[in-house]
Amino acid sequence: MDRNVSSLNATSVPTHLPLNSTASINATVKPFSVFDGCDHQAEAILFDLIVQSTNVLVGIPANLLVIAILIRNRKEPSTSDIFLGCLAFMDAYFGVMTPITFLNLYVWQNKEVWLSIKFSYGVKDTSGPLFLSCICLDRFVAVLFPIAFSQLKHFKYRLSLSVLVLCLTFTYSSAKVVGGLPNFEKVFTGEILAAFTWMVLCNASILWALKKSHGAGKDEMHPMKRKAFKTVLSILYIIVINYLPPVALFPFEDYYHPDVFRCYVQPVGFAFVNISSTTQPLIYLTRLEKVPFLSDACIKKCTSCVTAENTETPPAQNPST
Repeated sequence: MDRNVSSLNATSVPTHLPLNSTASINATVKPFSVFDGCDHQAEAILFDLIVQSTNVLVGIPANLLVIAILIRNRKEPSTSDIFLGCLAFMDAYFGVMTPITFLNLYVWQNKEVWLSIKFSYGVKDTSGPLFLSCICLDRFVAVLFPIAFSQLKHFKYRLSLSVLVLCLTFTYSSAKVVGGLPNFEKVFTGEILAAFTWMVLCNASILWALKKSHGAGKDEMHPMKRKAFKTVLSILYIIVINYLPPVALFPFEDYYHPDVFRCYVQPVGFAFVNISSTTQPLIYLTRLEKVPFLSDACIKKCTSCVTAENTETPPAQNPST
């Protein structure tokens, strides 16, 4: 009976489950199926899994590189580094679970593995919005309340906040694994709406304050303010790309047919959230003037490869400079 909770329907061809779905798993009511009623409506679910494959190929290396850079810069850390490090670790962990998901769907079909996958999706649902909100809070206080920020720069405050976020994350993930909680899917909707609203208002206030201070007859922005400006812009990109779709779709769950919401709306909305495991580290890396661990020799090698390809083209197609 336990294997029925995570096994495939014997009369059906294996397909994909919207793994982020917060629907309860109750083996006493009906055997669990990876179809979840979407065996003939798997297009959106397939889209979500393709996104997760991107996290494996690009997101894991990018997040590991972010962690390595933060460790390398630990002697001169930014106040938000602990939040960035936790976020990168959670995203890397989520990416590692994707191959396990495929193996469990097609090979193992094991209940315990399935529950660990559900736990990883709970971690992804919660850790991203909450740690991004912490980064926004850190930048908000730094820009709008610099005196208070100077008094709250001690590492212990950010460590305490990180521990609180991790406790909330693991509590949500455990509840997601247990399942059967009434209206549990509303928790993520409320969380993503609250985090989205906070990040937008917070970043808008920061940008307004930075623009106002920059417009007071100064040609150049202070380096610290410029850094805060870039951080805020990067978070705004993440908000719009990754969190706006579920914010726009999930609150209207009651207006959709249950099958349409479960098989199309949820997988597409969660796909945008899931791709943040790739976009978040990449946007962080693009903010750096120089990415460590990538030597000049490596860059020159890449340049020489491009040059070699150009020299292989016929002279008539290679315009002179």
